[in-house]
Amino acid sequence: MEIHIDDETDGEIAQAIATAVAEHLGTSVELVDGGETLAEAGTEWDESGTVLTDREARLRDDVEAVLSGGPERGFEKIRSLGKAFVRDRLELVFDDIVYEDGTFARFADDETLPADGLVTGIGTIDGRKVAFTANDYTVKAGSLGQMGVEKVIRIQERAMDLGIPMVRLVDSTGARLNAEEREPGDTHMDRYRGGKMFYNQCRMSGEIPQIGVLYGPNVAGSAYTPVFCDVLVMVEDISGLAIASPRIVEAMTGEETDMSSLGGPQVHARHSGSADIVVPDEETAAERVRELLGLLPQSYAADPPTAAPAPPAADPNGLDQIIPEEPNAAYDVHTVIERLVDRESFLELKPSFAPELVTGFARIDGQPVGIVANQPDHVSGAIFPDSADKGAGFVWTCDAYNIPLVYLCDTPGFMIGSQVEREGVLRKGRKFIYATSNAQVPKFCVITRKAYGAGIYAMAGPSFGPDATLALPSAEISVMGPDAAVHALFGGQLEGMDEESKAAFVESAKEQFEAYIDIRKQASTMQVDELLPAGDLREQLAARLDTYRTKSRDERPRHHGTVLF
Repeated sequence: MEIHIDDETDGEIAQAIATAVAEHLGTSVELVDGGETLAEAGTEWDESGTVLTDREARLRDDVEAVLSGGPERGFEKIRSLGKAFVRDRLELVFDDIVYEDGTFARFADDETLPADGLVTGIGTIDGRKVAFTANDYTVKAGSLGQMGVEKVIRIQERAMDLGIPMVRLVDSTGARLNAEEREPGDTHMDRYRGGKMFYNQCRMSGEIPQIGVLYGPNVAGSAYTPVFCDVLVMVEDISGLAIASPRIVEAMTGEETDMSSLGGPQVHARHSGSADIVVPDEETAAERVRELLGLLPQSYAADPPTAAPAPPAADPNGLDQIIPEEPNAAYDVHTVIERLVDRESFLELKPSFAPELVTGFARIDGQPVGIVANQPDHVSGAIFPDSADKGAGFVWTCDAYNIPLVYLCDTPGFMIGSQVEREGVLRKGRKFIYATSNAQVPKFCVITRKAYGAGIYAMAGPSFGPDATLALPSAEISVMGPDAAVHALFGGQLEGMDEESKAAFVESAKEQFEAYIDIRKQASTMQVDELLPAGDLREQLAARLDTYRTKSRDERPRHHGTVLF
C-alpha cells in the first residue's frame, strides 16, 4: 500500500500515521521517503511507536517524581545511617515488581509525601508471586500515615484472596502523629484504620506465610507488625524493636537507655526470642528472605517447594562415631544435622535464644523439613521454659505450612528447680507437648541417645503420634536417667551409708537399671518402630518423607484447643 504524506509532515505526525495504519491492517508498517525511514510501527507495540500526549507526559512526570522518594534531607539521613533507598531494597529482595498500588496516595493534598511514605504491591521471587509492604524512610522517617494504613490493609486483603506470601520490609518510626495528619478525635484505632492492620495479620497467621525484615528502630505500632510475622529478620546495627522509644521510656519510667540496649538485635536474638535471624547487612537480609520463601509454600493449602536433591555436607555413614557412649558427654548436634540434611540447606531460627534446643528449616533429599533437635553441647540438652516456648512455636509454624518434622531426641528431660518453676516450666512445657501432639504433618522421632522423662513427650516420642519412632544403637529410653532413678528409688537407704559404700551401691544399682533400658530389648517389644544403624538414618528419613507426602489431616470435633501460643 502506498501512503502519500505532505512534505512538511513532521516526525510526530508521521509516527501517528504509521501507528494508525499498523493498527488498522494488523501488520508492520514503514514510512519511507527517498530511502529514508520517516516512521515505523509494528504489532508488537513498544514505546518507540508511542505518540505521547502532553496529558500523559505530565502524568508520567508525576509518577517519576513519586518514585524518586522523599526530599534530599531524607536521602541524607539514610546515607548517614547506611541504609538503602526503599526501591533499591525492593530490587535486592525481588526479581521483579509486577505492580504497585497507591502510587498517588496523598498526592493531591501534599506533594511532600510521595506514596504516603509506603510502597505496596506484588513482586516475584523465583517465579512466585509475593505481596509486599515497604516503608520509605526518606518520607517522614517511614512513619505510617492515613493512606499508608489504607494501603497496608488493602494489600493484606489481596494477599489473602490470592493465597500468596507477604513480605514486610519495615523501616518506620511508627504512626505519624503530627496534627496536620490527623482529624480531631482520630486515634488510629477505629474499625477500619490502624488496628485493622494487626487484626488482619492475626487472621493471616497460618493462612499465608508472613516474613518481616527490620531495617530501623521500630517502636509502638510499627513494632507489632514484625512480631506478628512467622519469621522475623533483623539487620545488625540499624534495626531495633520496642514498645516505646528510649525517650518515652525515660519520661515514663525514669530508666535511661538507648535503642540498642532497649530493643536491639542482640536483645531480641538472645533474650526475648522475638528475632529469628540476625544479619549483618541488607544484602544478607534479602538472601535470607529468598531462602525462607524457597522453603515455605504459597499458603496453608499448598505444599512447600521441593528442590533438586543434594548430598549432605558430611558423610552420613560417619554419624555413629560422633555420638558419645556416655549419656552425659557433650557433643554438638549440628554435626548430626549436617550428616542428615542436604548440603547448605539448613537455615537455623533463633540460634542464640534458648540454644539447648536447635530449630530450623532444611531439606532432606530435596524435600523441606523442620528440624527440632536437643543440643547436648548446652546444658546437656535439657528443656528449659524458653526452649519449650521456642520449640512449640516452631512446631506450630511447620504444621501450619505443611512442613514435615524431624525430631532429634537427646535430652535428660525438662529442667528442674525453683528457678525454672518460677519461669513457668510446666506452663511453657505443656505448649511444646501440645504442639507436638496436635501437629498433623508427617512427624519422625529419632532417638539419637538419651530420651528421659517428659522430654520424649515434647520430642514426639512413641505415644505422641509420630509416623515413626526410629532409634540408633546409642539410644536410651527411660522415665529418668540412671543417677536420678537410683536416688529416687534408694534415697532413704543411701542416707545411712558411708561414702565408699554409697558409691559402690550406686554403681551397682545403675548397672541393674541400665539393663532395663537396653534399646535392643525395647525394640524387641516394639517400643520403637525401627532400630537402625546410624549410617542408614539419612536414607531412612528420605524414604519415609517421600512415603508420607500423601498423609492426610484429621478434622477434630472442636473449635480449637485451649493452649495458646
